Amino acid sequence: MEKNKKKVIAFFCICMLFISGCGMENSENIQKRKVAVIMKSTDSAFFKAVSLGANAAGTAYNMEILFEGPKNEEDYKTQNKMIEQAIQEEYDAIVFSAVDYNANAEAIDKAAHAGIKTIVIDSDVNSKKVNCRISTNNYKAGKMAGQAVLENKSEELNIGIVNFDKNSRNGQERERGFKDFVKKDNRVKNVETINVISTVEQAKNQTKEFLEEHQEMNVLVTFNEWTSLGVGYAVRELGLQDKIQVVAFDNNVISVGMLETGEVDALIVQNPYAMGYLGVESAYNLLNEIPIKGKQVDTETICATRENMYDDEYQKTLFAFE
Repeated sequence: MEKNKKKVIAFFCICMLFISGCGMENSENIQKRKVAVIMKSTDSAFFKAVSLGANAAGTAYNMEILFEGPKNEEDYKTQNKMIEQAIQEEYDAIVFSAVDYNANAEAIDKAAHAGIKTIVIDSDVNSKKVNCRISTNNYKAGKMAGQAVLENKSEELNIGIVNFDKNSRNGQERERGFKDFVKKDNRVKNVETINVISTVEQAKNQTKEFLEEHQEMNVLVTFNEWTSLGVGYAVRELGLQDKIQVVAFDNNVISVGMLETGEVDALIVQNPYAMGYLGVESAYNLLNEIPIKGKQVDTETICATRENMYDDEYQKTLFAFE
């Protein structure tokens, strides 16, 4: 009897070990969901902050994150190739910031047709297949820039806009919001726009040429990180810090320094970390049929000036760069 009892116990232990082993094997074989985060570029402080947010969410939700983008912010063709690669490699979701509102649309539609969840952050794409959009309210941010300009006490305002690619939705929405806001003020006599390649050097050189041709300009407005730096350098090199008000977008160590030293008078600062985090979090929720925060999420902006840049409520956002 005792011998039979020992046999039963031994058999039970062997069964439990077998079941446990199978469980361990299954656990090891469970693959992480894969998310391709495809941005306009990867070099700017803005997109580095997006990367930090995306990877933090990837860790929190146990997802594999691929973060990539073309070398320059006009290269929609490389973005389309990256989307195609994500389709071929059977990624579960794509978090995307479009270089070109229209030219990226077909590739995103194709990804959605393949069953990939698509989340747009920062810059929109002309697709009805997108599951949700997470970004700055760019029209409202443009109006915020307009409000900063109208705090200028000059009797007459001649405004130059240095914008980036015409096919980039976020820049166009910022310009539209800005123009709608300032046109109501009778002091605004002239608003001229130039579109530049989104690099510091191009923005600087074309801004200098613009100011030489339009010496009446006493306000400059610009709408992304690289053009902001280019405009700031142009104003510095021409020695116009005391003559031209500059309202710029985005923050890195250089632009914040320019805010402090006077080449820039106001910075409209976005929340790219939140865009990255919420983009990946939304991918997780969509893949697991969990309700998302909404089809359209505004990550908010602040307007930083020399007067408020060291206030507690502004410091965390303004100095949130590597």
